[in-house]
Amino acid sequence: MNFNLTSEQKLIKQTAADFSRDELKEGAVNRDKNKIWPKEQVAKMANLGFMGMMVDESWGGSGLDTISYCIAMEEVSKVDASAGVIMSVNNSLVCYLLNKYGSEHIKTKYLISLAKGDKLGSFSLSEPQSGSDASNMKTYATLDGDNYILSGTKNWVTNGISCDYAIVFALTEKGVGHKGISCFLVEKSFDGFSTGKPEEKLGIRSSDTCELYFDGVKVPKENLIGSEGDGFKIALSTLDGGRIGIASQALGIAQAALEASIDYSKEREQFGKPISSNQGIQFKLADMAMEIEASRLLIYKAALAKDEGRDYGHIASMAKVYASEVAMRASTQCVQIHGGYGYVNETGVERLMRDAKITQIYEGTSEIQRVVIARELLK
Repeated sequence: MNFNLTSEQKLIKQTAADFSRDELKEGAVNRDKNKIWPKEQVAKMANLGFMGMMVDESWGGSGLDTISYCIAMEEVSKVDASAGVIMSVNNSLVCYLLNKYGSEHIKTKYLISLAKGDKLGSFSLSEPQSGSDASNMKTYATLDGDNYILSGTKNWVTNGISCDYAIVFALTEKGVGHKGISCFLVEKSFDGFSTGKPEEKLGIRSSDTCELYFDGVKVPKENLIGSEGDGFKIALSTLDGGRIGIASQALGIAQAALEASIDYSKEREQFGKPISSNQGIQFKLADMAMEIEASRLLIYKAALAKDEGRDYGHIASMAKVYASEVAMRASTQCVQIHGGYGYVNETGVERLMRDAKITQIYEGTSEIQRVVIARELLK
């Protein structure tokens, strides 16, 4: 068992770290405060090949392994978790889905531009009346000649305002539960497709989240992904990989919290000595470091299982629930170590705590992850 990174993975780590330091760090607090979508930074991520990392090179991607993707996600999210989730959605939920399930027509027309980062994708499964119960949907698509007529509403859509294309799940047959769900690629330019206002969020504020509305949208039948009724299977399979991406986002947040805590504890003096000399602070740092390293190993285990074609859904759930809870604990302790300075946005560490919370919720709550894990244990 080899825990060492390959030379290529080390290069990706350094490239992502340099990019994050040089392009993301300055302005991250301002983008968060003013909810500014990082257009220039996303374009530069695309130039580095970070928007379609696991897609075959023949379809415009970088052709890298999942561990390389996790490494880049951690480094980006360590500096700006909003940029991290933009990158994660395009990689894990859009490009991965199209690379695995898309027809040659879909790949040629859409995947290449998405993997190169020339276009941006979104993934829309949830609806106002459904959250964890993803199969409880009302959005409906009926075949009419050469088009499906799509009507309904989706919510909590990351990249919804900024995207060019949306992956949309809709019923094509009613009364049969999840077996009636199908998957479509819908262009933003199609008549009847509109977006709601940006959601006012606690964290990841410079990424956009909104509702999507479909009012009799004509979707060419060749934009059906897979066959009718395959949608739920496609969604669950895609979310397994997506959870590895969000776990990596959480890991980046936690690592940033640890590094900020170490730096501040060495600089801040109380009672004539740095607070890092206090055992109470040292124990906090030690606990953070242990949990972060355990998260990283669990994430890499899930990524390796995915790349080797083994069942990895329950491991991905373990990685996501653990890393997200570690991110929440680490960022909370980071604020505590900074004291009053941690509670104001001057130091930027309060942003880590706000950003960490969503990793326990989206792409499957911590409670749902435990359901997945327990189901595997009890089968």
